[in-house]
Amino acid sequence: MDFIQSIFLAIIEGLTEYLPISSTAHMIFASSYYGIQEDDFVKLFQVSIQFGAILAVVALYWKKFLDFSKLSFYVKLACAVIPALVLGYIFDDMIDAALGDPIPIAIVLILGGIVLLFIDNFFKNPTIYNEEQITVKKAVTIGFWQCLAMMPGTSRAAASIIGGMQQKLTRQAAAEFSFFLAVPTMAAVTVYSVFVKKYHQTGLDIKGYELLMQSSENMKMFLVGNVIAFIVAIIAIKGFIGIIKKYGFQPWGWYRIVVGAALLAYFTIYK
Repeated sequence: MDFIQSIFLAIIEGLTEYLPISSTAHMIFASSYYGIQEDDFVKLFQVSIQFGAILAVVALYWKKFLDFSKLSFYVKLACAVIPALVLGYIFDDMIDAALGDPIPIAIVLILGGIVLLFIDNFFKNPTIYNEEQITVKKAVTIGFWQCLAMMPGTSRAAASIIGGMQQKLTRQAAAEFSFFLAVPTMAAVTVYSVFVKKYHQTGLDIKGYELLMQSSENMKMFLVGNVIAFIVAIIAIKGFIGIIKKYGFQPWGWYRIVVGAALLAYFTIYK
């Protein structure tokens, strides 16, 4: 992967991480289309630039994240992220294996799009309009919904938003809680990938941060990628909230179906 390709992937991460369209699917398809070799550094880069996307949420909702007088907010997020941490650790190898086949991911992208076309009709008459009204029990339930995104192509944002709406949150409240929940979820994944998980380089097992520091080019791509993901994610989050308030989830459903069908045809015919 060269520097220009790393910028391209960072833009995709920032655009798609908080939208219900699966950032993982877009990153995999983009890497495949542009011939980016799926080596250990590319895998680490795709995860580590989530740090920039995490900071975008903290920056936009800084009053919420830095209001230490409301301990319940942090308790809800801590409880909600536990299912993903436990199941993610258990099924880590299976998830990595699923990332290698783009055709099932394209199919999941289409199926998820069909769900989004009708999701606004499934959950009507919401009663929860903001995070303060969410109980710990509801937060944990949304956390289990988020685990559906362990199947690449599902979308963490889509799973957690649908889970929020199933728990009687409004579309905007569900989307915002999805943003909040993304912070501890992706922070844990990033820390695990960079400081705990081992990668194979020249016959040796090394940790992610050692892989980043192997060359100045690796570190430069990491730093620039996070800055770009941060800026683009801020724009994407603001735009997403406006769209779902006005149009609901149907635009994203059609997007997933069209893109998924195109990618399914491409990988079936040309790969």
